[in-house]
Amino acid sequence: MRIEQNFSLEKYNTFHLPVKTRWFLEYADEADLQKVLHDEYFQECLSQHIGQGSNLLFVNDYNGIILHSAIRGMEVVRETDESVWLRIGAGETWDDVVAYAVSQGWGGIENLSGIPGETGAAAVQNIGAYGAEIKDVIDTVEAWNQLTFEKHCFSAEECGYAYRWSRFKDPHADPHIVTYLVLKLAKNPVFNLEYGALKEVKEPTLAKVREAVLAIRGEKLPDPNVLGNAGSFFMNPLVSEEHFERIRQAYPEVPGFPTGDKVKVPAGWLIEQCGLKGKRHGHVGVYEKQALILVNYGEATGDEIALMAESIRAAVKDRFGIELMPEVKYIA
Repeated sequence: MRIEQNFSLEKYNTFHLPVKTRWFLEYADEADLQKVLHDEYFQECLSQHIGQGSNLLFVNDYNGIILHSAIRGMEVVRETDESVWLRIGAGETWDDVVAYAVSQGWGGIENLSGIPGETGAAAVQNIGAYGAEIKDVIDTVEAWNQLTFEKHCFSAEECGYAYRWSRFKDPHADPHIVTYLVLKLAKNPVFNLEYGALKEVKEPTLAKVREAVLAIRGEKLPDPNVLGNAGSFFMNPLVSEEHFERIRQAYPEVPGFPTGDKVKVPAGWLIEQCGLKGKRHGHVGVYEKQALILVNYGEATGDEIALMAESIRAAVKDRFGIELMPEVKYIA
């Protein structure tokens, strides 16, 4: 187990904010995690579990314990003629998992190529892109209850998945730490090519689809290793059909995607209509190629990024009557 004091988190958040944590604990396996959970000092302290910090905004230094998983490994635990079940450690880098699955000819996650972060966080967040979500291929999620110290294997249904949501994000549920997940992948994949440029992929293979997704992301999204960001800062809001029709009367070109009895409106489009795309204040800005992304142009603080986000929310609320909700998690 790795234990550090007054530890810099600059490499553990993709905004690259120079924040510190009072304690940093990295566990190598579930036995180490059990020791941490049973420790009386840990139980008394403020704590937060993180992955690569690709969906976090540290507003200030963290006066508590940051936990990080070093549980890695990928193992086939079941196989049929049609499917393979792959068990993955929560500390594995997500895109490494996608690359491995594609190399093996297993389909289901190729549209999720290039998403930063670790596998455990992907299951917590229910990551999604280009018409796919991780919930579509999750078989089970293995997690430890932080209150009872018991391990439970959750089915995909028990995880309560919804748009960028799972039971692991529910503040009213017992807190859990994900250690492994099992994905059910297809040996004879059916390709999902409904999203924009993916329709142009001819004679698709897993490798071609992955390559196309990476190219699209590279065109539209900034590399967090070059320009600090946390990807999509806001969730795409769901509005009533009546609300959407009112917007469409004023903005006939508004994009909308029916979802049950609601309509999903791209948050980036709303922000762009407010004239904020490419706007910059100090070291914080709205990315010039994608209004959904806030970027750190150098020496931004978490407070400055949060203030920019709130000004965007206020502008969208004022113009469209829509409350944008951050996809990024604030940690104070």
